[in-house]
Amino acid sequence: MMPLATGETGEFSPPSITEFFPPAVLFEGTVFEMNRIVLIRLLAVLALFLVFYFGTRRMRVVPGRFQGAIEAILDLVRTGIAFNVLGEKDGKRFLPLITSIFFTVLFMNLTGIIPGLNIAGTSVIGMPLVLALTAYVAFIYAGMKKHPGAFLKNSLFPPGVPWPLYIIVTPIEFVSTFLLRPVTLTLRLLMNMVVGHFLLVLFFSSTHFFILYSGDIQALFGIGTILFSIVFTFFELFVAILQAYVFALLTAVYLQLALAEEH
Repeated sequence: MMPLATGETGEFSPPSITEFFPPAVLFEGTVFEMNRIVLIRLLAVLALFLVFYFGTRRMRVVPGRFQGAIEAILDLVRTGIAFNVLGEKDGKRFLPLITSIFFTVLFMNLTGIIPGLNIAGTSVIGMPLVLALTAYVAFIYAGMKKHPGAFLKNSLFPPGVPWPLYIIVTPIEFVSTFLLRPVTLTLRLLMNMVVGHFLLVLFFSSTHFFILYSGDIQALFGIGTILFSIVFTFFELFVAILQAYVFALLTAVYLQLALAEEH
């Protein structure tokens, strides 16, 4: 998170898009080049592994708080998303994918409010795009496997439409079904994390500016900005969880559409 006030003069420098493209810190100039955001993503994956390793290595019939919390979240994904949207049979089949997407998005999002990290792993397009393409490939796979001879045909040429209207309907169906879905999945997650980062940078850096660089009376504004900083931190926590849920839910919905009998 870049400070708003810089230098001895305390110049006002607003948040910049360059924060999402930091310089390389490891292996610069090689195919393994890593910047701060890549390292944050690796830390999120490591944290995800450790949480599930320590939370599930000694399973008990009567779970402790840690195991109980993990089981509660897993049950939310299983019953609230997979089974509720896909039914038990298909829900079990695609549960590993939906669960993986949910927790990956969640842990990547949460890095945006962790002190010292301060930016979400999903705030640069690469990670949201990979997750969206994963959901998209699963959607195509599910439809082609369930309805090998009818999936593409019925997706592009919906039954019951008078044939002259296919000139209009087919291009619309192609764009909405096969192009816009991965794009909207990517942009929805990306833009929520980008905007959340900008808001947090603005409020925390404003506090830094008002308290350390402004005059005596203007320093009082720092009280308001620090309160807004705290409020928006909790709001960003809510958004991080909500976006993980929405991404997993939409993945399940797209799979359900691919598996629907009308195909």
